[in-house]
Amino acid sequence: MRFFPITLIVFALSTAAFAQSWKLGKIDSTGDLISVVFTSATRGWVAGDDGYLAYTNDGGTTWTRHPLNSNDDINEIYFRNEKNGYLVAGRKMFLTNDGGSTWRETVITKPGDFKNGTPEFLSIRFADKKYGYVIGSLLNRQGEVIDSLLMRTDDEGVTWRRQPAPTKAELFHLDFSGTSHGWIVGDKGVIIATTDRGQTWHLQRSGTQRAIFAVDFLNDEEGFAVGGGGTILRTQNGGQTWQVVRANTTQALKRVDFVNEKNGWIVGFNGTVLTTQDAGASWTVLGIETKQRLYGLFIDRKYGYAVGENGIFAQYSP
Repeated sequence: MRFFPITLIVFALSTAAFAQSWKLGKIDSTGDLISVVFTSATRGWVAGDDGYLAYTNDGGTTWTRHPLNSNDDINEIYFRNEKNGYLVAGRKMFLTNDGGSTWRETVITKPGDFKNGTPEFLSIRFADKKYGYVIGSLLNRQGEVIDSLLMRTDDEGVTWRRQPAPTKAELFHLDFSGTSHGWIVGDKGVIIATTDRGQTWHLQRSGTQRAIFAVDFLNDEEGFAVGGGGTILRTQNGGQTWQVVRANTTQALKRVDFVNEKNGWIVGFNGTVLTTQDAGASWTVLGIETKQRLYGLFIDRKYGYAVGENGIFAQYSP
């Protein structure tokens, strides 16, 4: 008769301990923060609305704004290594090869490349030093999505060309496992994948019509995707089949990131934070002290960060 109460107490203490590991703060940004990335335990970057870009050299205790020649919303900042980084803002891309000390704009598209719409870049990844991909959508004059957008470079980002995609849906996020296997997720449950370093892409069946906002693969076989209405999808065969993982939330989930094969995190709207310790088979919803929307997530073995609405910044320590 004592088993159930003790189990509930242990579960409650465990959940509370996880929640207390997140320390909340605020960065003096001009709007929402969308993306966060760290290249070491002390050096990190946040980016968001109105071209806001800032860095820290002390693990997030203090932040310094870095001027950028753009007022467009920065949708993602990504570092391939400590020196080489990229960010996408509207139809622009900026890159650095000195760890962020300087950023320079690089031309992905030329005037006249897209006669029927305006490109908007949402996510960027490199499979290796040479091969990289930028995704997003084409917008009409009313700001409506009229086509997907997939761009590829095979010369370290010097030149880019558009690739055909097997969908017209807006593409939100991409991830690579090694140099050959990659996945892109988007609106209306779209998941597309490649096994040949992005030369060709094919649709996978997600089993949902919800928008899928983020994807994270641990290896060529095991991966997760998250999206609207509390959607969590899991695959153990490279996306040939996707299974729904139930969690006690209906909030939009914006990012998923695994530290290792067993431990992962998800963040989303209304201050939602979820964690798993069993390779994503089950997820625990944590109660951190905010109702702000969380958009960005970066987790490492010894530290983690989330950013979101109105400059909110959350720091995790195991």
